Amino acid sequence: MAMTLRLPDDLDAQLTERARREGRSKQELAIEAIRDAQNRAELKVDDVLTELMDSDAEILDYLK
Repeated sequence: MAMTLRLPDDLDAQLTERARREGRSKQELAIEAIRDAQNRAELKVDDVLTELMDSDAEILDYLK
C-alpha cells in the first residue's frame, strides 16, 4: 500500500545521507526502522504480560 511520509528537513537530510552511505534507498531504511520499532513495541507488551503472569501466578491459578 502506498503512503506519503513528510519528514522534517533535518531528518530527511540525515536519511538521505545514510541511504547514500549504505547504498540503500530511503524507503528501505524507513521500512526497516518501522519494523524495528514495531518489534520493540511488541516485545514490551510481551514482557509486561510475562511479568504479570509471574507476579500474579497464585491469583491466576486460583481463578482457573
